[in-house]
Order: sequence, then structure tokens, then C-alpha cells
Amino acid sequence: MNPSWFQPIDSYCERTDASFWAEPVNAVTNGFFLLAAAHALWVWRGRQPRDWPSLWLIVVTAIVGIGSFLFHTFANRWSLLADVLPIAVFIYSYFLLAMRRYLRFGIGVAVAITLIFAAFNASFGRLWLGLFPGVTLNGSVSYLPALMAMFAVGIAGRRAKVGQAGRALLWAGSTFALSLTFRSIDNAVCSTLPPGTHALWHMLNALVLWILMITALTHAPNERPLHVPC
Repeated sequence: MNPSWFQPIDSYCERTDASFWAEPVNAVTNGFFLLAAAHALWVWRGRQPRDWPSLWLIVVTAIVGIGSFLFHTFANRWSLLADVLPIAVFIYSYFLLAMRRYLRFGIGVAVAITLIFAAFNASFGRLWLGLFPGVTLNGSVSYLPALMAMFAVGIAGRRAKVGQAGRALLWAGSTFALSLTFRSIDNAVCSTLPPGTHALWHMLNALVLWILMITALTHAPNERPLHVPC
């Protein structure tokens, strides 16, 4: 493996050296993703017929927790990929599911819209820095398209015949906005709060993914929508 893949990364307030447990709070709070996935799996097991797209989201959520744990312990370039790639997989998987399940687009249209969203996401960082030079929000800018998507799909869902799903996505979006705030201010609060606020990003994000998974499960094909978090 290229030695550069082992290059240390020091991105967060809590990390003060390159040791494995230099970010104990950031590392341990990834367990909330596993708890969210475990509960969603319990709900999934009680549903018939089997909802395989939702199971995929559950598996990816568990991998998100594992990948983030690896990054906050090994803290190098390869573990950074283990952190960010599962998150990207969840974002695009859920967006496609939302296009199909909530907004009821055909598969061709849903895939096309998802690809457009992916292209927008890929170019968003350059657009943002063109408008706000030097404003990186501590690396949180790349998550703003996902935030916008949650609100956009939530509003569209409210206008369509999936009001419960729309409300749930709006709640998820609001929670994600708070989560992004804590991620963005992590380094800024180091002097007054040595552990930083990144752990709150983990905990709130686990809640966001739980809301999204439960919403998907309660709006599965051939399932009568039940109560969703709202």
C-alpha cells in the first residue's frame, strides 16, 4: 500500500496526537449508528413482504458507523475513505429510494434525477467557494446538498400523497442542520470545550439516519404507512 495512505490526519478538536485512542468520544459515539441500524433491522424483520432496499440502507448505516470509528481511531488517508464513502453511498441510495417510493417517479426518471443530484453535489464545493471564498464550515460544505435535498423532498412529499414521509424528512432535515452546525464549530470551540462538538454530529446524524430508515420502512410497497417519526 502506498505509504501516503498512512499519512496522519488531524482534523478534529479532540485529537491531540496520532495515537489510536486520541479521539475517545468521537470514536465511541459511532456506536449510535450501530444502535440505529440495529433498531431498524428489528423493525425490518417484523415486516412482510421483505423490503430489500430498506435492508440495504440498514447495512450501509452500520458500515457508516464502522467506517467513522476507523477514521477517528486510525486517522489517516485510507480510514478517511472508509469514513466518507459509506456516507456517500447512503446519501445517493436514499435519494433514489425517495424518488421512487415517496415521489413515485418511474425508475428511469428517478435514476436521471439522482444523477443530476450527484452532478450538483460534485460541483457544489466550487460553486460555494466562488460565492464565499475561504468559508469551508470546517469541511461541512460538502454536506449542504444533502441538507437541501432533505428539505426539497420533504416539501415535495407534503404536496404529494405522502404527507407523513414529507414531515419526517423535514424533521430529519432540521436535525441534520443542527448536526452540521455542531460539525462546523468543532475547531472553533477547542479553547473552551477541549473534546469539541464533533461527537454531537455523530449522535444527531445517527438520529437522522434512523428517522430516514424508519420512514422508508413504513412506506414500503404493499405496506400501509404507519406512524413515522415527526
